[in-house]
Amino acid sequence: MATNPRDILIRPIITEKTSQMMQENKYTFQVPLDANKVEIRQAVEAIFKVKVLNVNTIRVLGKTKRMGKYVGKRSDYKKAIVKLAEGNTIPLFEGM
Repeated sequence: MATNPRDILIRPIITEKTSQMMQENKYTFQVPLDANKVEIRQAVEAIFKVKVLNVNTIRVLGKTKRMGKYVGKRSDYKKAIVKLAEGNTIPLFEGM
Protein backbone atom coordinates (compact mmCIF):
# COMPACT_ATOMS: atom_id res chain seq x y z
CA MET A 1 0.00 0.00 0.00
CA ALA A 2 1.45 3.32 -1.08
CA THR A 3 1.15 6.27 1.27
CA ASN A 4 2.01 9.03 -1.19
CA PRO A 5 -0.96 9.99 -3.46
CA ARG A 6 1.44 10.46 -6.37
CA ASP A 7 2.37 6.76 -6.15
CA ILE A 8 -1.29 5.82 -6.75
CA LEU A 9 -1.80 7.77 -10.01
CA ILE A 10 0.89 6.52 -12.42
CA ARG A 11 -0.21 8.48 -15.51
CA PRO A 12 -3.34 9.76 -17.25
CA ILE A 13 -4.59 7.67 -20.16
CA ILE A 14 -5.40 9.99 -23.07
CA THR A 15 -7.04 8.42 -26.13
CA GLU A 16 -9.93 9.42 -28.39
CA LYS A 17 -12.39 7.58 -26.18
CA THR A 18 -11.10 9.06 -22.91
CA SER A 19 -11.06 12.54 -24.49
CA GLN A 20 -14.78 12.15 -25.21
CA MET A 21 -15.33 10.96 -21.64
CA MET A 22 -13.66 14.15 -20.36
CA GLN A 23 -16.64 16.07 -21.79
CA GLU A 24 -18.79 14.09 -19.30
CA ASN A 25 -16.38 14.96 -16.44
CA LYS A 26 -14.80 11.46 -16.40
CA TYR A 27 -11.02 11.09 -16.30
CA THR A 28 -8.96 7.92 -16.80
CA PHE A 29 -5.70 7.07 -14.99
CA GLN A 30 -3.34 4.12 -14.89
CA VAL A 31 -2.97 2.93 -11.29
CA PRO A 32 -1.05 0.07 -9.57
CA LEU A 33 -2.66 -3.37 -9.62
CA ASP A 34 -3.02 -3.38 -5.82
CA ALA A 35 -4.68 0.06 -5.57
CA ASN A 36 -8.30 0.06 -4.40
CA LYS A 37 -11.12 2.52 -5.11
CA VAL A 38 -10.82 4.33 -1.77
CA GLU A 39 -7.09 4.98 -2.29
CA ILE A 40 -7.71 6.20 -5.85
CA ARG A 41 -10.47 8.58 -4.69
CA GLN A 42 -8.26 10.01 -1.93
CA ALA A 43 -5.29 10.42 -4.29
CA VAL A 44 -7.30 12.31 -6.95
CA GLU A 45 -8.91 14.57 -4.34
CA ALA A 46 -5.54 15.30 -2.68
CA ILE A 47 -3.56 16.00 -5.86
CA PHE A 48 -6.12 17.92 -7.94
CA LYS A 49 -8.28 19.45 -5.13
CA VAL A 50 -11.55 18.23 -6.68
CA LYS A 51 -14.63 16.33 -5.45
CA VAL A 52 -14.87 12.73 -6.72
CA LEU A 53 -18.35 11.24 -7.13
CA ASN A 54 -17.52 7.77 -8.42
CA VAL A 55 -14.55 5.48 -9.17
CA ASN A 56 -14.68 2.51 -11.55
CA THR A 57 -11.68 0.19 -11.98
CA ILE A 58 -10.77 -2.19 -14.79
CA ARG A 59 -7.93 -4.70 -14.79
CA VAL A 60 -6.37 -4.75 -18.28
CA LEU A 61 -4.50 -7.93 -19.21
CA GLY A 62 -1.27 -7.46 -21.19
CA LYS A 63 -1.20 -8.61 -24.80
CA THR A 64 0.94 -11.51 -25.96
CA LYS A 65 3.44 -10.28 -28.55
CA ARG A 66 5.77 -12.18 -30.90
CA MET A 67 9.19 -11.13 -32.08
CA GLY A 68 10.13 -13.83 -34.58
CA LYS A 69 10.17 -17.16 -32.80
CA TYR A 70 10.15 -15.56 -29.33
CA VAL A 71 6.91 -14.90 -27.47
CA GLY A 72 6.64 -12.14 -24.89
CA LYS A 73 3.87 -10.54 -22.89
CA ARG A 74 3.14 -6.94 -22.02
CA SER A 75 2.56 -6.14 -18.36
CA ASP A 76 -0.93 -6.17 -16.86
CA TYR A 77 -2.19 -2.86 -15.47
CA LYS A 78 -5.24 -1.35 -13.83
CA LYS A 79 -7.30 1.55 -15.19
CA ALA A 80 -9.35 3.84 -12.99
CA ILE A 81 -12.20 5.94 -14.42
CA VAL A 82 -12.94 8.81 -12.03
CA LYS A 83 -16.17 10.83 -12.26
CA LEU A 84 -15.93 14.33 -10.81
CA ALA A 85 -18.64 16.51 -9.31
CA GLU A 86 -20.23 19.18 -11.52
CA GLY A 87 -17.98 22.21 -12.00
CA ASN A 88 -14.72 20.38 -11.17
CA THR A 89 -12.09 19.78 -13.86
CA ILE A 90 -8.56 18.40 -14.06
CA PRO A 91 -6.19 20.38 -16.32
CA LEU A 92 -4.51 17.46 -18.14
CA PHE A 93 -3.58 19.46 -21.27
CA GLU A 94 -1.97 22.33 -19.36
CA GLY A 95 1.54 21.69 -20.70
CA MET A 96 0.50 21.34 -24.37
